[in-house]
Amino acid sequence: MDNKKVWFITGASKGFGLSLVKQLLDAGQLVAATSRDQQELIGAVGSGSSDFLPLQVDLVNESSVSLALQHAYETFGRIDVVINNAGYGIGGAIEELTDTETRQNFDVNVFGTLNVIRFVMPYLRKQRSGHIINISSIAGITGGTGWAVYAAAKSAVIGLSEVLALDVKALGIKVTVVAPGAFRTSFLTSGSLAVTKNPIADYADVRTSHCKYLNMNGQQAGDPEKAASAIINVAYEENPPLYLLLGGDAYNRSLTKLDNLYKEIHQWEDTTCATDF
Repeated sequence: MDNKKVWFITGASKGFGLSLVKQLLDAGQLVAATSRDQQELIGAVGSGSSDFLPLQVDLVNESSVSLALQHAYETFGRIDVVINNAGYGIGGAIEELTDTETRQNFDVNVFGTLNVIRFVMPYLRKQRSGHIINISSIAGITGGTGWAVYAAAKSAVIGLSEVLALDVKALGIKVTVVAPGAFRTSFLTSGSLAVTKNPIADYADVRTSHCKYLNMNGQQAGDPEKAASAIINVAYEENPPLYLLLGGDAYNRSLTKLDNLYKEIHQWEDTTCATDF
């Protein structure tokens, strides 16, 4: 990291976001970081360095996002890497989750990401450079029982990243979407994971799935510090990947999904192609 960059990171008071901020500051990078609670962020990072700009931001509020990016740009003079890390999980069968719960999850995971991209793009277009890194999840590639809404939100992040990469390529801007598996962050705790308050008895498999994941807390195979380092390193690649999987579980689950998809597409090839004129 000899080349100093300006980083804008959302959801930075815990998990991957906090690991990213600490590693970057230790390496002498310039970091603007956001949280819903600025004091919590300052306390978690524990740095009073002028290289660190802590920002209290409501990612669902366009004005809040716009002002935060303006503040970061005016403080550091440019924005090189944007990491859309903020998000939270939600568990429950679709009918067990209210419209409000579902929309709130999309607001943070999807529309918060879109707000940041929308308001950072004028700065990146002006520079004709930059790298947008969106944190999705392996659930966005292949979701598990009981996590339909979360899988849908993270799948949306993957889909928008794929097309964003096409739209901004000619402007000199790069895009990577990250799909982590299970890592030993605070993700499986109440502050980062919501579970339906209205369980329906018929969904026994959903309850089993939730128990499996909640009991995994603290035993996940993934090291968040190594994940943060991998994300940082990708930002220094001349030709970074569009898709970055993190964790052996993410790798294996993705290969299984690809294999099943390949088999089913070919199994129904005759029906598929019979619909052409």
